[in-house]
Amino acid sequence: MKLIISVELTQGYELWKNLLLGTDSQREKYGIKLLAYGHAKDNENKVYQVLDVESMEKMQEGLQDPEIAKMRTDAGVNLDSQEVVFLVE
Repeated sequence: MKLIISVELTQGYELWKNLLLGTDSQREKYGIKLLAYGHAKDNENKVYQVLDVESMEKMQEGLQDPEIAKMRTDAGVNLDSQEVVFLVE
């Protein structure tokens, strides 16, 4: 299942990007593959991730992992702004 997640950042794109790229092992643990990421040309404070996940159950497990939750907070993710789009092929 593929999905797009968008969030607003409070601490800048570079911090978020560096922390995102350092979480490969955590994503693997929950069967989550990062396919793409980035921001719109004119807004570095709203970022997008395209993910391929094994299942929503595994994705939820990952989001509830305290280590991943802390990383997201440390990266300046405004959790209230999160939007998820499930892609249908």
